[in-house]
Amino acid sequence: MSTLTKDPAEGPAGGPAEDPIGERTEDAAPVRPPVRSRTLLRRWGSWASVAWFLVPALVLFLVFVLAPIVVAVYTGFFKWGGVGPMDDFVGLANYTRLFDDQVFLGDLGRGLYLIVLSITVQLPFALFTAVLLNQRLRGRAVYRMLFFAPYILSEVVTAVLFAMIFLPGDGMADHLAGVLGLEGLQGRWLADPSTVMPTLFVVMIWKYFGFHMMLFLAGLQGIPAEVLEAASLDGAGAWQRFRHVTLPLLGPTIRISVFLSIIGSIQLFDLVWVMTAGGPNHSSETMAISMFQFGFKRYQVGYASAISVVLFMISLVFSLFYQRYVLRRDLSGAVTTGGGR
Repeated sequence: MSTLTKDPAEGPAGGPAEDPIGERTEDAAPVRPPVRSRTLLRRWGSWASVAWFLVPALVLFLVFVLAPIVVAVYTGFFKWGGVGPMDDFVGLANYTRLFDDQVFLGDLGRGLYLIVLSITVQLPFALFTAVLLNQRLRGRAVYRMLFFAPYILSEVVTAVLFAMIFLPGDGMADHLAGVLGLEGLQGRWLADPSTVMPTLFVVMIWKYFGFHMMLFLAGLQGIPAEVLEAASLDGAGAWQRFRHVTLPLLGPTIRISVFLSIIGSIQLFDLVWVMTAGGPNHSSETMAISMFQFGFKRYQVGYASAISVVLFMISLVFSLFYQRYVLRRDLSGAVTTGGGR
């Protein structure tokens, strides 16, 4: 007796068998969005991340930088004492008054004086010290710490310290001048118009040269030793290696240091204010001190705003000029757009 068998591939009526597993798999497959939709979602997510970090910074910049600048420009067109409405519009009178004010013109001259001394005295001294401390010297880490320590102190602490050192009669500077036979300087350090600015500059060197020294040290340590060794093998002496190898390779660091020195000299305030308050007889005033004097001491807020605008414009124009014509080589290639395109 024969037994009829059915092909497992056939259904109950002899047709093809159903595949319930395949049907379930096909029905359960997720529907993926188009590739373009996924790209848009990813892009929107990136922009959301950028906005999350950028918007708070922009708000702070608008509130604490741009808004005060706009207010200062607006206030500079009024004669205003700081209280009550600004209804006495004077136009450009505050700005024209600046260039008839001998004290303000003196502020410009004193700022230039500090800039010249910073570039010709402070920076070479910092560079010389950095070159020495870049050599194999016992205890050089201690020297670096000691020279950099004054920069950590606040300007107010530094000013109070040196005000005590230059105190007439009992100060350390007067005692040292007596020992060295310089009795003519005793009591005159901060009290004589002819000595107050050089004295303040000595304090500036003590306070800031350590910062520039560390900048130069970082630049010196970034110079490959192989380059200096190759120059030595070619017969270059120590001065020739420094002149033709070290200085050119240290150029970007020097240019940044010069920029910071000039901007710092233009905006110098708290160190001078605590030590001399601009005296004697305006002989140590800076633009920032004049702005403070007129704004908070004499209640001529409109005129003080005009000073602040001029101070801002000088700093801005110099910064743009310096970046365009001096830092151009250092910045070329440092900023890319569109993934390096």
